[in-house]
Amino acid sequence: MSTEDYEDEYDAIRSYNKNLLAEFKEYLTKKELTPRTIEKHLQNVDFYINVYLLYSEALNARDGVHGISMYLGFWFIKKGPWTGISAINENASSLKKFYTFMLEKGEITGEEFSELKETIKEEKQEWIATMERYLDEDIEDMDEVWGF
Repeated sequence: MSTEDYEDEYDAIRSYNKNLLAEFKEYLTKKELTPRTIEKHLQNVDFYINVYLLYSEALNARDGVHGISMYLGFWFIKKGPWTGISAINENASSLKKFYTFMLEKGEITGEEFSELKETIKEEKQEWIATMERYLDEDIEDMDEVWGF
């Protein structure tokens, strides 16, 4: 695949994501969330679908339902612009809301959504522990942060 083909694929995904985020905003508005909460969810989801999912290959939001563990347990900790324990919790919440929307829209299956919720439930405490180790100035060996 040529560079131009990759760029076209990325552009198509970004265009789709723009529309998807607009629909998600409308969905959240109908849920009567505050404007500030809506913007936080949009910011978190935008970073996930337009930065993380397009970081090394062109993945669409639908396929991102399977990537939350690597994202919140590693990539976000290292590369996220706003890292911290509260950011892990906020992003997990935002992504759960987003994929609830995707489920209702028919973009993912009930099984995929259940797996996402189970991943969050089972792994969130480890993501938080990893974040704590990452932020701990006394840890010099990064292998300790990642559990190697």
